[in-house]
Amino acid sequence: MTAAPYVAKWAGRAEDRGAGTGEPDLWCTYAAIRTLSWLGRTEGATGSEATARYLLSRRNADGGYAWSAGMTSDAWATFYCTQALRDLGHPLTGPERTAIWLESTWTGEAYGMLPGQGAEVWATHFSTRTAASLGRDRGDRDRSRLLRWLGALQAEDGGLGWTPADARRGRTDVRACYYGVLAWTAAAGKEAPPWDVARLVAWLRARQDASGGFRFAPSTEVPCMWATYRAVGALASLGAGPAAPEECVRWVKGLRGAGGAFVRWQDYPVEDVWASFCAVGVLRALGADADVAAVAEPVARRIGELACPDGGYTYREPERADDALTTAAVAMLPDTGGPRRSELVRWLEGCRLPNEGGVMYMPGRGAEIRCTLWAVAAGAFADDAEGRAGIARWLAELQNEDGGFGYWSGRGSDLVSTASAVETLRLLGVPVSGLLDIPGLLAFTASCAARDGGHGPVPGAPPGLRAGLQARRVLAAADAPVPDLAPLLDRHRVRGGGYADQGRRLPDLLSTYEAEVAAERAGREPDRDALEPFLAAVGRSDETAWTPLSPTGGGPLAGLLGTLLRDRTGPGPRRFAGPLPALALS
Repeated sequence: MTAAPYVAKWAGRAEDRGAGTGEPDLWCTYAAIRTLSWLGRTEGATGSEATARYLLSRRNADGGYAWSAGMTSDAWATFYCTQALRDLGHPLTGPERTAIWLESTWTGEAYGMLPGQGAEVWATHFSTRTAASLGRDRGDRDRSRLLRWLGALQAEDGGLGWTPADARRGRTDVRACYYGVLAWTAAAGKEAPPWDVARLVAWLRARQDASGGFRFAPSTEVPCMWATYRAVGALASLGAGPAAPEECVRWVKGLRGAGGAFVRWQDYPVEDVWASFCAVGVLRALGADADVAAVAEPVARRIGELACPDGGYTYREPERADDALTTAAVAMLPDTGGPRRSELVRWLEGCRLPNEGGVMYMPGRGAEIRCTLWAVAAGAFADDAEGRAGIARWLAELQNEDGGFGYWSGRGSDLVSTASAVETLRLLGVPVSGLLDIPGLLAFTASCAARDGGHGPVPGAPPGLRAGLQARRVLAAADAPVPDLAPLLDRHRVRGGGYADQGRRLPDLLSTYEAEVAAERAGREPDRDALEPFLAAVGRSDETAWTPLSPTGGGPLAGLLGTLLRDRTGPGPRRFAGPLPALALS
């Protein structure tokens, strides 16, 4: 399916405000530290010790690192945390344990993002580079398997896909090329590239347009800094360069903002961390050392402005660093006034990358499936038929060959993303049967079924309440038989109130909310004996905690879920119009 072009909507909307937490973000932190390292400016960087503590707080007992403290380890977070710590000159905690965790994501030929997930090039790039930095060599046999897998990423058009299956489907992208090439450089030793390099170089060069910038893929129409860095970086690693390097340098320099740092694309108003990361990366790859030196001071100064008080960085000034999940949560709160809700929804509708129909977590990064669900649930695109159609097309293009969905383009499938896809289509009023591969959808859901009953988030993972409920939503959307709800809820209902994801001992807000969504859709009355004591246990002044053991409130997202549950169980008429939306995070 050929994607219709989408155009960013930031021009003229700089006055719209979303909502944010002012907290650091892991990807932003990695990009900031990496850029400062390239510029030789990490020594004395703002809050470097606090940033190291922030990064180390993402380390789990299994040795991997997570996007947020307490979440599941993944290859993405593990690479970003370990690389940023090295750039700061900070020793890693238990690197041997990290190497053991990485081994658990090896599929026999490449790497998955999580143990049990299929291999894809994002994770393979991250984990191959992390393993190399830890001094781990897979040996000749595994290296040969990895190189064969990387070689199978080349599509008929010469570019690389996210997986061999994507390559067979012609789904090529400059990011997949960059990640594949960098994985080869990290793992290959003296082995030759496993591709027809001339065709790969030609494909990459063809992504440069007359402006000098690069686009992600043949179907995209707007060049951006991210695509340009990935294309130029891949070419440089192959010993090549753009067909028009001088035009590329001019295009990059033309995206400097008023403060001297960079913006991601034309008419985007913010000098954000990713733009400077990508711009400096392009200039370095092109050997434009004088241009790098000329921008070093303003870029370093701008990155210093993005530092958060307690360590880490976000994409722009912390007080203005709005994000889609927080914005959607505030927009859905019953007490949010009409004018403010309209502003929040407008912000969500503008939070899209050129050429992608989904909603980004933060402006300037790729569309993410859970953020799109939350945005649509908050009312985004309700009066925009073109925007709604664009989301539906984007979701259809996102479905993996195994039938499931991942968080974003090219990611391996998991149940939370798959359930988010079908729920988003439900909210859009689009039947899945006319858009998605239903046999594939059912096959992926079945692959997550546990031997002893229930479902895990990915194939082979232990079963849990949330994954079981997410599987039910997928089955219902596909008009397939849905197991009885009562046994699943009974297995996870905690005697003192609420529901637990694993077993029935420690209840949590996400599991309790998803349980109540399922109960409501099954026509069951609110289980006040479970909900009321749980909501009392997670109440924190005027906030809601994620678990009864959490010492503080969980912020706007937890606040919304708590508010919706209290609204369902409280006396009097409900303030939230309509049924509970099936909001999911993990």
